[in-house]
Amino acid sequence: MKKINSLLIILFIACAACAQQTESEVKAENPIALNYSTELIVPDLNIPWGLAFLPDGSMLITEKLGTLIHFKDGQKTTIEGAPEVYIRGQGGFLDIQLHPDYENNGWIYMTYSSQEGEGDGGNTALMRAKLSSNSLVEKQVLYKAVPNTKKGQHWGSRIAFDNEGYLYFSVGDRGNRDVNPQDITKDGGKIYRLNDDGSIPADNPFVNTENAKTAIFSYGHRNTQGMVKNPFTGAIWVNEHGPQGGDEINIIQKAKNYGWPIISYGINYDGTSFTDLTEKEGMEQPLFYWVPSIAPSGMTIVSSNEYPDWKGNVLVGSLKFKYLERLVLENNKVIKREKLFEDIGRVRNVIESPNGYIYIAVEGKGIYKIVPKQ
Repeated sequence: MKKINSLLIILFIACAACAQQTESEVKAENPIALNYSTELIVPDLNIPWGLAFLPDGSMLITEKLGTLIHFKDGQKTTIEGAPEVYIRGQGGFLDIQLHPDYENNGWIYMTYSSQEGEGDGGNTALMRAKLSSNSLVEKQVLYKAVPNTKKGQHWGSRIAFDNEGYLYFSVGDRGNRDVNPQDITKDGGKIYRLNDDGSIPADNPFVNTENAKTAIFSYGHRNTQGMVKNPFTGAIWVNEHGPQGGDEINIIQKAKNYGWPIISYGINYDGTSFTDLTEKEGMEQPLFYWVPSIAPSGMTIVSSNEYPDWKGNVLVGSLKFKYLERLVLENNKVIKREKLFEDIGRVRNVIESPNGYIYIAVEGKGIYKIVPKQ
């Protein structure tokens, strides 16, 4: 009996050692001085997920439960003809982006959870459409991930355009950790790149790989819910949820493997380990990782002159800690973190608008504008 107890103790210690985590080197601080405050612009929203600004300054807002809202002159109008959304778990109506040449072509891009296709459940889809009066018209589904599944987690999804006009969007691993992210013949756990009409760019990395999903641009991702074009370099930056710990910021590069779940700075939610590796040859290291997790959602890189002391900083919403996080970087290394507007609520998105002001979407509240203090 003593031998069995001793063995159990040894196993427990070994297991605990496997699950040890290295906390982020840079800890989040309270700001010494905060020169900005928030102003509620669009009240009474449930889970505002995506946010895009039309040329007249009005907003298009996706509500996770499936509603597309046009906010103009203080009034909310529900847009007819929004995609049919499959509501399950973290799935719903997700991101929205205008085409870079929207004023000439009128295209609006949306990601959402869709039941289209074979099998029960759903998966992430990308649609484009045009806005006519208060309705979406000319709707085209450009991509639909497969297979459908009843799992409710890790749909992604964010959208961004690069300087060449290519469209990027994310699909999470759909809760199939050990199958999807590392397999380029399967959807899930990927960043995809398309032409604006949904066709596959000729120089996508896996166009000549047998059975590969040719829309894939990078792989080995868990659940990307922040994506932005760096306004200074043109590169696509993302943040993605880890499990317990191991949220990441990554700069997306063609054909690169970002390691999930082979390498990770996170552990299982029950405290056990699923990998002993935090790095491996052929897999990318994150620009930054969070331990403990902040549950990142939304992302912008400040380029506006309205916030001179934030220029070049990265802003990320924290769902877990209910604040906006500001990350200061030098040479692509995070040197400082600040907790902004603590307890404002679950920050789902953060956008720098065309007029230079930053807006944040907060669950259960609405859209706030960040304004300089008088």
